[in-house]
Amino acid sequence: MEFASVKELLCKAQEMGYAVPAFNVENMETVQGVIQAAEELNRPVILQTTPSSVNYAGLDFFAVCARTAIRNTRVPIALHLDHGSSYELAANAMKEGYSSVMIDGSRLSFEDNIGLTSRVSELGNLLGVSVEAELGSVGGKEDSSISESVTFTDPAQAVEFAERTKIDSLAVAIGTSHGFYKGEPKLDIKRLKEIRAAVDIPLVLHGTSGVPDEVVKECIRNGICKVNYATDLRNAFTKAVRLSMEKNPGDIDPKKYLGAGREAVAETAKKRIQLCYFDFSE
Repeated sequence: MEFASVKELLCKAQEMGYAVPAFNVENMETVQGVIQAAEELNRPVILQTTPSSVNYAGLDFFAVCARTAIRNTRVPIALHLDHGSSYELAANAMKEGYSSVMIDGSRLSFEDNIGLTSRVSELGNLLGVSVEAELGSVGGKEDSSISESVTFTDPAQAVEFAERTKIDSLAVAIGTSHGFYKGEPKLDIKRLKEIRAAVDIPLVLHGTSGVPDEVVKECIRNGICKVNYATDLRNAFTKAVRLSMEKNPGDIDPKKYLGAGREAVAETAKKRIQLCYFDFSE
């Protein structure tokens, strides 16, 4: 089975009123856990890798691992590069068979962001690969990048950005943050509505781990078509592995404690999948 088209998944989500959950995967077990959850619920999902994960294992490893893992599943599964840090990395991901890439020029000037994003979008269009970009800046820590503040997406700029770059989806900054929240996040739903009214491509929400379920639902009702999760899965995996090792200190078989982590990822992913498809039935 080939990777699903993210553009097709998100356009259908936009039409039907749900969101496709996208999960950052770090190793074989997290890949398997997410796919297990998708199969049990029969819902499409997106697997994502960040630059640090790519540096750790390689684009080729994740492409082969994910392609092998979906070989016997009938559920649409996509593979996406999250927060691509350069044109070269995005291009290499496309060449390795990723079905979607994000180019993150959010910390550049508006014009420089457009310039970088347009180059990646042009290549993606040529190769049939979906391209996501970010306008504004989501706070917190993502990979090795730390942003102490949030620059909210301007609806008027979003229109110009989408038109000039020809991207397939737009990640918006409305108050979410990467990593753990210190308090309950306050999202600017009014701004989201304004962006949705102005821009016709699918919108993406980053930094969703820790956002209350009802707030996530409200975002989906108001145009979010892709919801990203990373910290939730890392937290579940690490806690399960630690607990397994504490309960069985003499166990030296990695399959035992990594298997516990895989099951924890599957359970966490199932909850997030159900949340993203909360108001949708086929």
